[in-house]
Amino acid sequence: MVPKLVNKIIIYLASLLMFYGAAIAEEKVAMSKDTPTNRTESLRDKDDSYWKDKLSPEQFSVCREAGTERPFTGKYWDEKRPGMYYCSACGAQLFSSDTKYDSGSGWPSFYDVADPNAVELKRDTTHGMIRTEVICKKCGAHLGHVFDDGPRDKTGKRYCINSVSLMHEKDKK
Repeated sequence: MVPKLVNKIIIYLASLLMFYGAAIAEEKVAMSKDTPTNRTESLRDKDDSYWKDKLSPEQFSVCREAGTERPFTGKYWDEKRPGMYYCSACGAQLFSSDTKYDSGSGWPSFYDVADPNAVELKRDTTHGMIRTEVICKKCGAHLGHVFDDGPRDKTGKRYCINSVSLMHEKDKK
């Protein structure tokens, strides 16, 4: 009788040790992933001082304060080179020259995004208008607005994007 009882106690204690050992190991792994050296702070969480150091005053005004550059003044409104356009704040791939067209608006216009997961669309009711704001999903930069007056034979969309919020692949450093 005594050997069976001792055997049950040993099995019970071994089970407890395995359970708690696994829990402790799991907690250590979770903690190691959250250390300052392993944690990556989201670009969307960066404060204004970070962006003021990284961006030009015009980029900061447009990308972080939802400003707008004047039409027909931006670097890319009349750009014809083939290639990809990236977010000037974080480098995320946003638009392809294959979808760029001359809308006559004075801003770079695209009828589609390169990757639908790269941008976020948000209702914008500023300035007495109802529009749809286009935001870089990676860093939260204001890019411009999207309208439903684009080429009907394509998507019908016009992504009207500020040049200062873009960087053509051939201009990347």
